[in-house]
Amino acid sequence: MIKKYIENSNFEETGFYYTLSLISGKHKMIILYCLMEFEVVRFNELKRYLKKITDKTLSNNLKELEANHLIIRKEYPQIPPKVEYRLSDRGRSLMKVLDQLCVWGENNREE
Repeated sequence: MIKKYIENSNFEETGFYYTLSLISGKHKMIILYCLMEFEVVRFNELKRYLKKITDKTLSNNLKELEANHLIIRKEYPQIPPKVEYRLSDRGRSLMKVLDQLCVWGENNREE
């Protein structure tokens, strides 16, 4: 009886899977955490915060987060170009979940 239930279930239809699809990857959660902590951040500031990341990788991550409506990109029409990133309301609502991951990590980290 249990086997039949497992065989008919589809992990890809769960909210857990959907959430992971939005924040998967090495840098997305760190980018979101940075925006939560510092509110409005420019591209080069994010790059310094992440330390070892290429421009292309950071740019791709930011585009995906923006496409998923987790961050807002604001471009100022000036030379040199100025672009700022901040959390959207949707992104802020996700931070409650990510903050709990941080709490769990602090409570369970081996010293």
